[in-house]
Amino acid sequence: MAETLRYVGEIMPFLLQGTLIMIELFVLTLLFSLPLGLPVTLGSTCRFKVVRFICKCFIWIFRGTPLLLQLFFFFYMLPIISDGAISLGPFPTAVIVFVLNYAAYFAEIYRGGMNSIDSGQYEAAHSLGLNKHQTMMGIIVPQTFRVVLPPVTNEAIVLIKDTALVSCIGVGDLMRNSKGFVSRDVNLTAYIIAAAIYLIFTYMMTRLSAYLEKRVSEYDSKGEW
Repeated sequence: MAETLRYVGEIMPFLLQGTLIMIELFVLTLLFSLPLGLPVTLGSTCRFKVVRFICKCFIWIFRGTPLLLQLFFFFYMLPIISDGAISLGPFPTAVIVFVLNYAAYFAEIYRGGMNSIDSGQYEAAHSLGLNKHQTMMGIIVPQTFRVVLPPVTNEAIVLIKDTALVSCIGVGDLMRNSKGFVSRDVNLTAYIIAAAIYLIFTYMMTRLSAYLEKRVSEYDSKGEW
């Protein structure tokens, strides 16, 4: 027992360091992908064919290919294709790929939420003399927030687990650091600790999701939307 505690004490600083990188990637991904998804979904329904085509292709590519393959492409293939003109480090590459990937998913979630809004809302806005932009930003988008909250928080929970993929391009996250200790010491303790950390964070996000949905339901029941 004492030997196990000593070993845990030895590897914990490195696992916590990897955890901080995981959290940083998680926060940066949500910080940029959540707002980016909105113009993408608006562009996918835009009346301009070129904008609509570009946004739909963006969504199709990033939702239709594995996230791991996207990481490999941006980290290994892009420098080759660009003849070395574009070459990013592991962590910046991970942030860019995760932001683009999750923006595509959030865009589809937003689109589904907007499509769920009753058509009478558009007609009422038109009768009030509001243009399309005013209708979307002043009426449709605020109501969409209530509808998309559950799937958005579910994607955030998936994101926590997806961060483990960045270990494949050399990012020193929790997964990579724990794998290093398992390979070096032939001891699964690091994996067990890593699993516990992932479970803690997914539990925290699940509780936060439940809290936000409850708050939104309370506002909805009061008719404050």
